[in-house]
This record gives sequence, structure tokens and C-alpha cells, in this order.
Amino acid sequence: MSGSTDSILEVTGLRCSIAGQQVVENVTFQVPATGITAVLGRNGVGKTSTLRGILGLIHRRGEVRLAGERIDGLPTHRIVRRGVGYVPEDREIFSKLTVAENLALAERQRQPRREFVAELFPDLVERRDQLAGTLSGGQQQMVSVARALINDNKLLLVDEPTKGLAPKIVAQVADALAEASKIVPILLVEQNLDVVRRLAGGAIVIGGGRVVHTGSALDILDDEDLTRRLLGVHAEPSAPHSTETAK
Repeated sequence: MSGSTDSILEVTGLRCSIAGQQVVENVTFQVPATGITAVLGRNGVGKTSTLRGILGLIHRRGEVRLAGERIDGLPTHRIVRRGVGYVPEDREIFSKLTVAENLALAERQRQPRREFVAELFPDLVERRDQLAGTLSGGQQQMVSVARALINDNKLLLVDEPTKGLAPKIVAQVADALAEASKIVPILLVEQNLDVVRRLAGGAIVIGGGRVVHTGSALDILDDEDLTRRLLGVHAEPSAPHSTETAK
């Protein structure tokens, strides 16, 4: 992985617990200041908990630096204000508000990136007055991603953005993330290995609450033995829907 001078995020000795149970044991990694870095691993190894720990959504210990400044002592809302956008696994949109209201609530700067979001998700423009709870699952995911992209961020944390979506919508979400990564680095937890293959430059593999491998995403996915050993799956470049079922 990149050295600290090229990193937007540095995590050292991160330990996280939920209701007193340790879910992340000792995670250390760096995220480059450009592109998309994937977080991979088997089911239940602590990938989602790592993202939540970085944001302070669960109890954590260890050191987290954003653009060289420590943020591990800050509450979640202050970390967000420092420039960390978050797309949670379960979308967490406001179902009784319209699309436009969901996006407006996410705005935290005087000149939000409304045009950028509209270009990425034209369907949301057409549905701006529709209640978010009446949208399809794919459209709700687009709202969740759009909320994170409406502001200028230093980093996006994106958790399982294609989970449960139809292939056509998966492609649209992947297109949006690819475009977004041109202006903001992304730390991506993703179960669809075809999406990882397309989007990610680097990869961090977590096992048993620890980082067990870092390197090029393609180097991992192109090595069948390594993919099976680290992820517990068989990955083929030509397979249209190969997945890694980790959380």
C-alpha cells in the first residue's frame, strides 16, 4: 500500500467492540489519496465494523488519521464535517421524505454538488418529488450514494453498495462510483468481485478482525489460490456475477 505521504487515511491498531464484544481485533492499513481501495474478506471478519469504527459509530480504540490529522478522538458528526462521506450498508434513507428532501438534509456546504449528482443519477432528478420509501431498492441506493456525493469530501466510506441489486442497477452504481473516484478517494466494502475487479486499484483483506493481506486488487483476484485462501470463493474474470459473501 502507499506510504503515509500519499495516503488520505491511516489506520493503526484499530480495535472495535459492540456491546462489549470485540469485532475488530487489530487493524492497520493506509488508503491512497486517489482511486478506490477495496476491503475484502470472508463473512463476519469485521469489514463493516472497520468502517463504522473509523467513523466512531461503534466503540473503538487505536489511531485514525485523516489527511495527517488524528480523528479517532472525535465524535461522528465532527468526523463527517472534516470531510468523510458515508454510504451505509442498509442505505438508511428517510423513507417519508422526498428524494429532494433527503439530498437537502445531507448538504453541509454553501455550494453543494447538485449538478454533479444530477449528472450521475438523472433518474433521481425525475423523481425528486417522490417519497424515498416508494423507490425501488436500486433507486434508494442511488439516493444513499448521492447524499454522500452532494458535498466536497476528502474520503468516502462505501459499504456494500450493490448488495441485492439487479445487474443493470449494479452497473449504474458502479459507473457512479467510478466517476466519483475521479474527484474523491473511496474505501469500498463490496461483495461483488466483478465490481471490485472493475473499480479497485488496491485491496485490503481482513481475516479474524485483522488485516491479513494488502496489495493490488487484480493481483488477488487473478490468483485463484490466493482468492480461495483469503476470500473462500472461486473468482473468474469472465463470470458475470461472481461474489464474495463477506461483511
